[in-house]
Amino acid sequence: MKIALITGAAGFLGSHLCDKLLAKGMSVIGMDNLITGSMSNIAHLETNPNFSFINHDVCKHITVEGRLDYILHFASPASPIDYLKIPIQTLKVGALGTHNALGLARAKNARILVASTSEIYGDPLVHPQTEDYFGNVNTIGPRGVYDEAKRYLESITMAYHRYHGVDTRIVRIFNTYGPRMRLNDGRVIPAFMGQAIRGEDLTVFGDGSQTRSFCFVEDEVEGIYRLLLSDYHLPVNIGNPDEISILDFAQEIIELTETDQKIVYEPLPKNDPLQRKPDINKAKQILDWEPQIRRKEGMRRTYSYFKSLTKEELKKVEHRDFTSFKT
Repeated sequence: MKIALITGAAGFLGSHLCDKLLAKGMSVIGMDNLITGSMSNIAHLETNPNFSFINHDVCKHITVEGRLDYILHFASPASPIDYLKIPIQTLKVGALGTHNALGLARAKNARILVASTSEIYGDPLVHPQTEDYFGNVNTIGPRGVYDEAKRYLESITMAYHRYHGVDTRIVRIFNTYGPRMRLNDGRVIPAFMGQAIRGEDLTVFGDGSQTRSFCFVEDEVEGIYRLLLSDYHLPVNIGNPDEISILDFAQEIIELTETDQKIVYEPLPKNDPLQRKPDINKAKQILDWEPQIRRKEGMRRTYSYFKSLTKEELKKVEHRDFTSFKT
């Protein structure tokens, strides 16, 4: 049985990856310090004999007993609300956390897949974004802490690959959605759906002409799994190229939820990307992968998940004490 360590295992994507690898017959060790993750995402794995959990901050030295075959490094804040509240911790997990994960991979002779992001392209001047595009990032802007943390993650990963011969994989994840997203994590899908459920108007930033492309989590983790098992060590985009404007998307949400909410407009946040669409030709050619779940079906499943939450979960304004992570 192959043994995999997943950092950020209690997060949205990390928890789905735990499910995926367990379903593929692996033994999984989940690791998370629960800054932005939640034990509720992996509570269903508590009795699984092939799953274990370690509460640990990967910015500190990582110790895991015994053999490891795979490491999937997904520990990081991933929503604007989080990485704007804890910018230093966001930078540290991209730098120190990745360094520690790569060091562990080298010590264990394990293959490591690191989670990069479409944010490394910044506000792109090339559309759609291909893996050979270097990006357009404001290093000192409010989003720079996340963008640069992930760009550094890619650089140090390639350094370990070239200098130490570590078996590495890099996935560039585009907008992903589905069950287990936090309802108010600041991203557009839970924001719109939460507003619709609460009977609030939908908030669109700017004029709504900015575009996004959304990949359902089931498709995303399948692409990540195929990349993990591939022989390709350079970055690969995994996302859905089905592009839509935010304004049109808001209209889709109103239709899906069968509500009569209005659309209200707020100023566009600084450095918010105006276009975001992956070129997935490399994933098609190398991994024989492309999304299978259409947005209408994925949104239906996601909305059903959010509607299943309790009234208390819908009403609460999430508060996290980040004071101990400021330095």
